[in-house]
Amino acid sequence: MHRPRQGGPVRPLSGAPARAGPAGLTALVAVAALTVLAALLTGCRGPAGAPAGDARSAPGRAAGPGAPFLAVGACSSFGTVSFTEVPCAGERAAARVVARHDGAVTGGPPCPPTTDFVLRISAQRPAHEPGDEDGADGADGDGAIPRGYACMRNLEPPHPGDPGAGGGPRTIPGDCLYDSGRGRVRETACDGSGRRAPRYRITEAATGRRACPASTVLYVQLGGDRPVGCARRAR
Repeated sequence: MHRPRQGGPVRPLSGAPARAGPAGLTALVAVAALTVLAALLTGCRGPAGAPAGDARSAPGRAAGPGAPFLAVGACSSFGTVSFTEVPCAGERAAARVVARHDGAVTGGPPCPPTTDFVLRISAQRPAHEPGDEDGADGADGDGAIPRGYACMRNLEPPHPGDPGAGGGPRTIPGDCLYDSGRGRVRETACDGSGRRAPRYRITEAATGRRACPASTVLYVQLGGDRPVGCARRAR
């Protein structure tokens, strides 16, 4: 149960441009060529493409069909141990649900590009009285919360999911990267405020490598209908 750690590692696509030039980049590409089956950024990720924190329904909270837990538009609190749903107008509200999906994060629909973090929601069933056929053991499963995940956007800055901010669960155009070794790159803030200076910047997402501009020195797999990130050296 924890807040997501941002900026997980990303392996570049193999077959980066021959015009890459400097020896450091050539070495990076050489390693990437050996790792064709790289860790893909195809959706929401936490430390290294994984989900983020955990959320559970508060005791006694109604979570039936008329009151889904952490539905789109609902708000959550922040916490170091757990996250709970709270009224958006309340002082504990810290982030809003911008997308909600059932099932596991891995292989599930991607979160919106500027999502700040992801909450993993464990399957939960309500407490019930013995013999209550509509409770946890009832056939209709009234009040049960299915396993899923919520894509969250902070109500106030900072927004690590914004382009160039250096975090968030997705890598998108506008984000900056640094070489973390072994053919991998990680996100970092484009303004230099992060722990590592930016070396590359993703200028656009393309349908394929041939569609990238001539200034591209590194390809990064993003997923989606425009799966190739075209990156050039950061200025």
